[in-house]
Amino acid sequence: MLRVMERLNLTLDEGTSGALARHARREGKPRATLARELICEAIARRESMEYRRKLARDYAAGRSDAEELLQDMEAAQLELLDDEAA
Repeated sequence: MLRVMERLNLTLDEGTSGALARHARREGKPRATLARELICEAIARRESMEYRRKLARDYAAGRSDAEELLQDMEAAQLELLDDEAA
């Protein structure tokens, strides 16, 4: 199966462009590759935040399995914090 990627034209302010260039240089990757990775990470974080908000609403509404789900979520969140510290 052929996978087609879509192009996206972004306009970055000087500070963001400079930060992207520095991080790309440090990681030895092209700026576009790093930008794609950062966008994917941001989307994953956004989806995780949306899930946590829904879980919090369910917990507040008294969903029967919310406490168990909340504990699972907290464990995953701690793992993410460990990843960020590395």
